[in-house]
Amino acid sequence: MKKRTKIKLSGALLAGGAALLCACGQSAPGAEAQQVQERQTDSTQTDGTQNETEEREMPVMERPELTPGWKGTDDTNPLMTQRFGADPYAMVYEDRVYIYMTADAFEYDVEGNIKENSYGSIHKINVISTDDMVNFTDHGAINAASKIGCAKWARNSWAPAAAWKEIDGKPQFFLYFADAGGGIGVLQSDSPTGPFYDPLGHALISRETPNCADVLWLFDPAVLMDDDGRSYLYFGGGVPEGKVADPGTARVVELGADMISIVGEPQPMDVPYLFEDSGIHKAGDKYYYTYCSNWQVDAAGTEQYGFHNAEIVSLESDSPMGPFTFKEVILQNPGSVFGISSNNHHCVFEFRGQWYIAYHTRVLERAMGVEKGYRATHIDAFDMQEDGTIGMIRQTLKGREQLKYVDAYSENRAVNFAVMGGVDTLAADSQSRECGSMALGDIQSGDFVKVAGVDFSDTAPVSFTALVRSQKGHAASGNIFLCIDSPEGEIFGSLQIESLPETDASDYGFVERTAQLSGTVTGVHDLYLIFDGEGYEIETWRFEK
Repeated sequence: MKKRTKIKLSGALLAGGAALLCACGQSAPGAEAQQVQERQTDSTQTDGTQNETEEREMPVMERPELTPGWKGTDDTNPLMTQRFGADPYAMVYEDRVYIYMTADAFEYDVEGNIKENSYGSIHKINVISTDDMVNFTDHGAINAASKIGCAKWARNSWAPAAAWKEIDGKPQFFLYFADAGGGIGVLQSDSPTGPFYDPLGHALISRETPNCADVLWLFDPAVLMDDDGRSYLYFGGGVPEGKVADPGTARVVELGADMISIVGEPQPMDVPYLFEDSGIHKAGDKYYYTYCSNWQVDAAGTEQYGFHNAEIVSLESDSPMGPFTFKEVILQNPGSVFGISSNNHHCVFEFRGQWYIAYHTRVLERAMGVEKGYRATHIDAFDMQEDGTIGMIRQTLKGREQLKYVDAYSENRAVNFAVMGGVDTLAADSQSRECGSMALGDIQSGDFVKVAGVDFSDTAPVSFTALVRSQKGHAASGNIFLCIDSPEGEIFGSLQIESLPETDASDYGFVERTAQLSGTVTGVHDLYLIFDGEGYEIETWRFEK
C-alpha cells in the first residue's frame, strides 16, 4: 500500500490515533519482563547521584510535523498499516511467530479511483513475524502464483496456511494456498520467508482429487502437525443450494511424510452451517476444528447452536479426522464490534504459553476513508480453559501485551516496529527482491516508526548507529530524530543524513553512520524514530554504550 496514493481521509484516525500520544513504560508478563521493569526508568543512578551525561547541554532540535498514522500509537491492531493483509495464518518456529496473509492491494479503475476488492488479481502472500507480539518485522511478499510467480499454473494465492517439519535432518517449510476456489497448491522452502519453489508443478488438491469434485470452493487450507509426527490438511467451503444447515463441503485428509502428498482420500466432515475458513488446533488431547458460519443462518440454527451469520464456531473431537461435535461460538463477526462487516477468517495458535486468535477486519481501509473490502490482520489473546472452552473472544484495537523487550544494543532491523506513519518497506538486497531482508524506504519529512518497549538497561547509550543508503535516483539529506515515550517526547539524539554514496541499479550496499547522543536514557521506553528530509533508506539501527 503506497502512502502517497491520493485517497480521501476519514474525519478521524482509529481510536487513540488523533492525539498521537503514547503512555510511557510498557508492561510485560513473565520473569524476563519483571526483571526489566525493576530497572530504573529515569537518569538517576542507584546511589542517588545524577549521571554526568545528564548535565550535557541539549541543542535545540526542530522536529518536522508528524505524518498521520493509520492507527493510534497505543494500538497494536491492525498488526501492520504499510500494507493490507487478510486471511491470517500463524506458524511458530524458533520462538518466533510468522504470520502469512492474503496480499489485499488497492485495485483501480481507468480513472484512477479505488475499486471494490475483487480478489481476482491477488497472487502474493504477505509475511510478517514477531518474537514479542507487539513489534512486527516486515518480510515483504511471496510471489506465490501467476506466470511470474512460484506456481505458474495458479492464477491466485488466497488464504495461506503454513507448517514446518524436519526432513532429512533439516527444517523444511511448506506454504499451502488456494488458487481462488478451484484447488490448493503447496510451495516449499528452506526458510520461513523463502525463497519458495513449487515442488509439484500442479495443485495438491483439485477437482480430480477423490471426494472433492462436489466441493463448491476448494480453498481455505489449514494444517495440523500432530504430536505423533503425522500431519493433516483441512479445506473446503461453499453452500450448495438447499443445504444451508448441512453444506457437506468440508474435507480432511492426512498428508504424506513429505508434506506435499496425501495419504488416502479426503473425507467429508459434518460441519453445521459451514461457509468457509477452516481452522485447526490441538489443546491437551482434544482437537478443535474452527470455521466461519455461513450468511444464511436461520432461526433454527441460532436456536440449536447459538451462532449467527459469519461467526467463528468451534467443534471438538478425540481424533484429528473426526467426527467433530459442536462446542461453542468463539468470535463474532468483526462488523458487530467495529461497525464494518466482512467475511470472517481466523487462525488459533499458542505462543510462549499464551493462546491467540488472528483474524481480519476492515478498520484500516475505513481509517483511510475507503470502504471497498480491503482487509487487515488483528490478533487478540484469550485463555483456553481446562475443559477446552474458550468463550467469546474480545476483539480490540489495543491488542496484546508485549512478551519481551527489544534490546537497544542489538542490531535491530528498521522494519521491525509497532506503529508507523508514512514509511514503506522494500527489498534490502538483490537476493530478497520481494520477500526476505527488507529496509525502510519512501521516507519523507514527518514520517516515523514507533518501536515498543526498547530496553536501554541501567547504562545509558552514548551513540546511535544506523545502516543507511541513498534512494535510487535521489540525493539523500535529512535527520533521524530519536525521542522516547511519545512523538512529542524528549529528543535525545539526532543522526544527520548526508554525503551518502549514489546507489545504482546493481548496488544494494548500505553504509554505517553514527551520531553521539545529547541526552540520557535508561530503562524501558517506547522509541520513536522521526524522519526529516528524504532520499534515504534504513536497514538496521543500534545504540552503543
